[in-house]
Amino acid sequence: MIIAPSLLAANFGRFAAETIRVDKAGAQWLHLDIMDGHFVPNISFGPEVVRVLRPLTKMFLDVHLMCSRPEILLEPFAKAGADQMTVHVELGDRVTRLLWKIKSLGKKVGLAINPPTGMPQVEPYLNQIDVLLIMTVNPGFGGQPFITETLPKVQQADAWRKEKNLNFRIEVDGGIDFQTAAECAHAGADTFVSGTGLFKHRNFKVALRKMLKIVDEQARNRS
Repeated sequence: MIIAPSLLAANFGRFAAETIRVDKAGAQWLHLDIMDGHFVPNISFGPEVVRVLRPLTKMFLDVHLMCSRPEILLEPFAKAGADQMTVHVELGDRVTRLLWKIKSLGKKVGLAINPPTGMPQVEPYLNQIDVLLIMTVNPGFGGQPFITETLPKVQQADAWRKEKNLNFRIEVDGGIDFQTAAECAHAGADTFVSGTGLFKHRNFKVALRKMLKIVDEQARNRS
């Protein structure tokens, strides 16, 4: 089980210090939301931030491209030091080409799905990806409440993974706190992006360990 703290909820004026703090707390992954103001209404940051942060940590840098034209960003983020890049299934007939490009750059391949999009849209790509990112809020802003109706998507992804004998990770992102992380873990998720749900706690390290313990317990209860 992996907890991926989201830099979107960190102090934007102290990215370097916040990254080091997350690293020292014991996080394995760091989630970076890249927003272009078009695919989603907000704007965040670009490859330069990843380039600056890369020397500061050995954490796995999980780059989520909420962008209308991710094809122009894949190489810059790869060169900047991203370990994994995730694009959206909502991009339609460009998805196959985008997944191939990410793999050709030597990076882990992710595919994301928004709450309104049906799961049949992602099924054809499951054997091409390393992670399926199920958005549990409508993307664009941090701090939104968890959409409970997305839990069946997690269950469906877990069922497909078993039926098809695949090993992609099931990642959830949006409104993830102790309670919703437990619900997602029970449904079959194994990777949990948490922003406000972690950064709101004064002691980040304690909060991170608590969330990891909670999802580990849920995973054991499922097996």
